[in-house]
Amino acid sequence: MNHPNNRPRFGDPLQLLPKVLTKLFSIWVSLTYPFASKGRNISFHFTSEVERQRATRISLGNSVGLKKDAWLNVATEDPTGEPVIVIDDNCTIGNGSIISAKNRIHLERDVLVGQQVIMLDHNHEYEDITTPVLKQGITEGGRIRIGQGSWIGRGAAIICPRGELTIGRNCVVGINSVVMGSIPDYSVVFGSPATIIRQYDPETQAWRIGQVRAVPRER
Repeated sequence: MNHPNNRPRFGDPLQLLPKVLTKLFSIWVSLTYPFASKGRNISFHFTSEVERQRATRISLGNSVGLKKDAWLNVATEDPTGEPVIVIDDNCTIGNGSIISAKNRIHLERDVLVGQQVIMLDHNHEYEDITTPVLKQGITEGGRIRIGQGSWIGRGAAIICPRGELTIGRNCVVGINSVVMGSIPDYSVVFGSPATIIRQYDPETQAWRIGQVRAVPRER
């Protein structure tokens, strides 16, 4: 005979409510938002934010997930043209993270974005000292690409006010790091500004302290 204390314990039934709301919201978004393209099994937490009118500039792969309070922001009012946010298969955007794109932010497959991360391919204008910054608009900006299999740690900022910023394959961006330049494949970066603290050397097939190569792999 089982002791009462050994009986299975059930979780709080109210915890099922957010899961149900997220499932319903995900179905609603998948069926009604005019994405440039979308894959299967999209999961959007019911508190995540995507503006319906600008979804035409967003492309989503299979099994893309947005967690609580994540935000995909299209920073242009033009509903036409190529997608400015491209998220490939099996990517997850963590709680409270923001991806704001004017030109192009591309997450290749299997990218994990932690909590409270911000990615910007533009910045606010500020040079007119006679006008409040909020009324000066945004810069022309650049483009960001996050390589396949990379992990962006909590609180990191990836900012590209101009040109091209590439984070290579299977990179790790440490907690609270600020990335404003390209990073080679198989690198671990940390700090503000982010610097390479470990990198995989394909010649020796071993990880080394510091930087092995100076530039990202051409694609």
